[in-house]
This record gives sequence, C-alpha cells and structure tokens, in this order.
Amino acid sequence: MRRDIFQAIADPTRRAIIALIALQAMTPNAIANNFNATRQSVSKHLRILTECELVKQKQQGREIYYSLQIEKMKEIDKWLEQYRKIWEKRFNQLDKVLSTMKKQKK
Repeated sequence: MRRDIFQAIADPTRRAIIALIALQAMTPNAIANNFNATRQSVSKHLRILTECELVKQKQQGREIYYSLQIEKMKEIDKWLEQYRKIWEKRFNQLDKVLSTMKKQKK
C-alpha cells in the first residue's frame, strides 16, 4: 500500500524518528532505545517512512541503518512554502494595522 507523505509525518513518533535520523543514520534498535515503545512498533513506523521514501535503508554487514531522504523533505518544505508566504503577508498586514492603531493613540 502506497502511503502519503503527509500521513507519515502526521504521527508524532514518526516525526521524532525523522528528527533522530536527521542527525545520523541509526539501526532500528538504536532508534527504539529513544522511545518508550517496542522494537516491533518502531519497525512499523520505519516501514511507513520507508514506503513514503522519507527514509532509506542501507545494509552494513548484518545491520540495517536508516537515514533521512533529504529530497523528500524538500517536497514537504516546497508544499509548506505557499502557506508560509500567505501567513507572512497576513502578519505584515497585522503589523501595519497595529502600527497605525499605536500612532492613533498618540
């Protein structure tokens, strides 16, 4: 089943996993040690993140390391950028209104 990137990042545990492996590649056991969850639960989250191509696996000897796929994160950022621009415009408009109100009080 192909999952949506935004479904994947909707879960707080998966967002925390992304934050962890953004710093360095980690094994599932190392990731699980950072959570109050079973290794099996963390593996399920990793599978979802992998299906969405937010993380990639790399075999090193007998261990599998998970690391962040930066390009997919850029897709999320690109989508958010449109809303960032809208909110910046609204905050600037609010700033002008508040500035005008402050001047009128003087």
